[in-house]
Amino acid sequence: MSRPDGESGDVHRLVAAAQAGDPAARDRLIEQHLDGLRAYVRLEMGPALRAKESCSDVVQSVCREVLGKLDRYEFRGEASFRHWLYRSALNKIIDRQRYWLAERRSARREKPLEGRAESLCEQYATISTPSRAAMGLEEVARIEAAFDRLPDHYREVIVLSRIVGLPHLEIARQMGRTEEATRTLLRRALVQLAGLLDAGP
Repeated sequence: MSRPDGESGDVHRLVAAAQAGDPAARDRLIEQHLDGLRAYVRLEMGPALRAKESCSDVVQSVCREVLGKLDRYEFRGEASFRHWLYRSALNKIIDRQRYWLAERRSARREKPLEGRAESLCEQYATISTPSRAAMGLEEVARIEAAFDRLPDHYREVIVLSRIVGLPHLEIARQMGRTEEATRTLLRRALVQLAGLLDAGP
């Protein structure tokens, strides 16, 4: 999911202004990426962590950390910024997973599905269909349940392509595959996801 050059320039200006101490630019920078970040965090958390942790809390924590180290960030394009943002989110998720594994906390009370249905649906429309995505929180939960059943490499390629928005060449580099193999993997992953959605629970 590539971004137009104008949007990349806008992100560059916001990053520069935020690094210079402009609070409005900081807010706008986060706001511009919040829906995608929320979708990414929910998908990467998986069902076990989603049952124990608030997605919103994790997202807020990521945003605080990213803003706290923004002055050390070197802008190299909008795709690079999103990758840096989502990598920070993934590190936070891994930390929370380690915490729960170490503490053996009980998930007696599951967290309810949170976040605005329309914002999650808009993001999930990139991995499902607009008609499905328009159905609200119940459909969001169904997409997440199907996504959780995919093999790890299928989940990874879908997230990197459709949520993070990386080009195939960069996905191939990250996954240690050729660009053509990455394209094939993505097609197969989306077909399997569609099959799981059609099959139901």
